[in-house]
Order: sequence, then C-alpha cells, then structure tokens
Amino acid sequence: MENEKLEEILLVLDEKLDKAVGVLKDDYAAIRAGRANPHVLDKVLVDAYGAMTPINQVGNIAVSDARCLVISPWDKSLLKNIEKAIQASNVGINPSNDGTVIRLVFPELTEERRRDLVKQVRKMGEETKVAARNIRREAMEGIKKLKTGKEISEDEASNAEQDVEKAVSKCVENIDKTVSAKEKELLTV
Repeated sequence: MENEKLEEILLVLDEKLDKAVGVLKDDYAAIRAGRANPHVLDKVLVDAYGAMTPINQVGNIAVSDARCLVISPWDKSLLKNIEKAIQASNVGINPSNDGTVIRLVFPELTEERRRDLVKQVRKMGEETKVAARNIRREAMEGIKKLKTGKEISEDEASNAEQDVEKAVSKCVENIDKTVSAKEKELLTV
C-alpha cells in the first residue's frame, strides 16, 4: 500500500483496537476475585494536603496474605483520609485502621456474588466489542471516502477493507480470551 492516508487509517485502527482491549484489561484488574489485589485501589483518590492523590502515591500497598492488603502511609496523618477515601470509593471492603497501617480483609466471595461478577465481566466484554465495531465503522468510512475521492483504486479499497476485518476479528478474539480468563479466575474458588 503506497497511499499514506490509507496506511494512517489502518495504523489508527490498530492503535484504537489495542487501546480498547487495554482499557478492558485495566477494568478487569479492578474487579476483585476473592483474593487481595492492589489494583482494586487503582481508582481510589485520597485528599492529601488539599489535593486529590491516587492512593498508591501516599503510601505503600502490600499483599500480606491471600486475602489481606496492608496500606502503610508515608505520612501517618493521612490515615483517616485514606480510610475515608476507601469507604467512599465503593470497593465494598471496610478498612480497619490500627493507628499505623490500614488493613483491607477481602471476604470469601459467595457463589451468587461470583455469578454477578461474571455477568458484569461479560457485559464489559460486550461493551468492548461494540467499541471495536465502532472503530471498524470509522475505518471503513475513511476507506470509502478515499475510494469515492478517487485517491485509491477499487482493489486497494477492497484489500484495505479485508485488512480492517482481519484486525477487528483478531481484536474480538482477544476480547473473548480476556473475558474467559477473567471468568475462570472469578469462578475458581
């Protein structure tokens, strides 16, 4: 393919598809599977010195055992703020503050909760597939514009459309693998 605009369309397509899968994986990292996972706290912001700061920038987060996270703030005066931020964040776990560290004990997931999480995981996977299809539509429209503007030939357009389909199919496969891996993780007791 010599046409720069066509190459750019395909590069943007690949970039957006990779980003969509990356966002899905990041979202999955925040879903707890009954064991301690520091990524559950990735979106928790703490009021530290008048600024909203990610929790991992105000202290150390460590996994002490399979179901317990320990947060050791670098400044002990932030303990109350960290505790409030965790309670307000909807993580679903009550922090226990012993004056020096905060402990988050993850309860065992019930069968019903596991099934709810699997439904949530599948829904997120479907939303990512919809995003991939929208990205495909954008790329196809770009190719069509180039074809109608006589910037590329029918054959080039046809080949580019096939490349777009292949890229999207590969992305959907990747999404399915990611979804099934997370389902397996959630259903493993």
